[in-house]
Amino acid sequence: MISKLYSSTLEGINAYIVEVETDLTRSLPALNIVGLPERVVKEAKDRVESAIKNTGIKFPTKRITVNLAPAEKKKETSGFDLPIAVGILAASGDLIASALNKYVVVGEISLSGNVRKINGALSIASITKDRGFKGLILPKQNASEAAIINGIDIIPIDSLMEVLDFLRGDKKIEPHKIDVNELFEIAGKYSEDFSDVKGQQLTKRAIEVAAAGGHNLIMIGPPGSGKTMLAKRISTVLPKMTVDEALETTKIHSSIGSLDFTNGIVATRPFRSPHHTISNIGLIGGGQRIRPGEVSLAHNGVLFLDELPEFNRNVLEVLRQPLENGNVTISRATGSLTFPCRFMLVAAMNPCPCGYFGDPYHTCTCTPNVIQKYMSKISGPLLDRIDIHIEVPSVKYRELTSKNISESSDSIRERVQCAREIQNSRYVNEKSIYSNAHLTVRSVKKYCVLDTESESLLQTAIHKFGFSARAYNRILKVSRTIADLEKSDIIKSKHISEAIQYRSLDRHYWL
Repeated sequence: MISKLYSSTLEGINAYIVEVETDLTRSLPALNIVGLPERVVKEAKDRVESAIKNTGIKFPTKRITVNLAPAEKKKETSGFDLPIAVGILAASGDLIASALNKYVVVGEISLSGNVRKINGALSIASITKDRGFKGLILPKQNASEAAIINGIDIIPIDSLMEVLDFLRGDKKIEPHKIDVNELFEIAGKYSEDFSDVKGQQLTKRAIEVAAAGGHNLIMIGPPGSGKTMLAKRISTVLPKMTVDEALETTKIHSSIGSLDFTNGIVATRPFRSPHHTISNIGLIGGGQRIRPGEVSLAHNGVLFLDELPEFNRNVLEVLRQPLENGNVTISRATGSLTFPCRFMLVAAMNPCPCGYFGDPYHTCTCTPNVIQKYMSKISGPLLDRIDIHIEVPSVKYRELTSKNISESSDSIRERVQCAREIQNSRYVNEKSIYSNAHLTVRSVKKYCVLDTESESLLQTAIHKFGFSARAYNRILKVSRTIADLEKSDIIKSKHISEAIQYRSLDRHYWL
């Protein structure tokens, strides 16, 4: 007897439907799984057999063949345990259910018959709806995540027996529902705030400008000046996540199992801070089973690279395509996958190996050649993609002990949000421009027109500091953002003047 039901698994961060066909024949007892199963799927035979027996049901003493179609795609998840078990019982006659083909079934089974969580529930719920199924049967731990998708029944279950009772009609399970707006309200709160930061007013201003225009930022300063503390709070001043952004970000985190199952959604801007020993694959993605890397996990948020010169140069070079395109394509012999990775790059570094070059309170022990070698670890093409360079000085004692309350993230975010709305209106007809940071050379000429005074000031600065052509375009982009923060249609000389201050690494005196 043959049974057929439906399951689903991930390919990258997106899901596809898998037909689970089960055939029982009179022959020597055996359980074979075909359809390009990887090791974790092949091991399902032992888990499924023990789970069925420990549920109190006799395991069929026949030759069992399970086919996972489409057969040309590799199956690499333990989420097939539950549909395989249900398929075997349906083929043996222990389960007669007319609703079997109306639901998609996923879940890992323990030896006792309990059901464990899976990865990628949101993507699976999405494809379940798109393919017209009535609902999705999945582990209870994944229910909140899957219930974000409206229009299908999300059936949360704890055990194999509970699934069987539901499909037979012996037990009624109410579909799991959530209030997305309420969930956003609960999950959309940050634990960090800019009101915690003492002093560093100029750096906070630079961060506000960077957030308002989506500009990449690098902070240069001595140890203990607060670079990391400031970076951790940048995501709190970015515009609030939209529902579409949250769903896209949640899919990525869910695909690797890093999602907080309590909330079921990523409602705050991600902040990722990989260690400088990270590999190319860890940063960009890949591996034997292609997985998203840190750049994709930072999608719609912030990627923070602390101690930038300590990163392997080859690792930093692979950032160029993601920064340019907003997505990364991982190619292997078996195929290629594309992951979204539109993030704000924030980097921090010391001005020299000892960290105290230019510091008024400590003596630098580095020679000019050592400083030059240290700074040259960062390639020109990578710096090309960083709009704002800001020096972060040590915090003075009177600022640390001041009782004045610093401005909160909420008030900064209001100004940032307003500037972003101005940009959204301006670029409504531009397909690939989401903020000022994405302006191309042609777009800069169109949207960053200068008056005579501003043009004269910029010309003087280029001659004095030796700014390159790339720095010229970066200054114009940042000036456009500063003008947007002041709700000014015209880029004025004061906007140009402030933008010039944010090009520390382009000034000759630095090196």
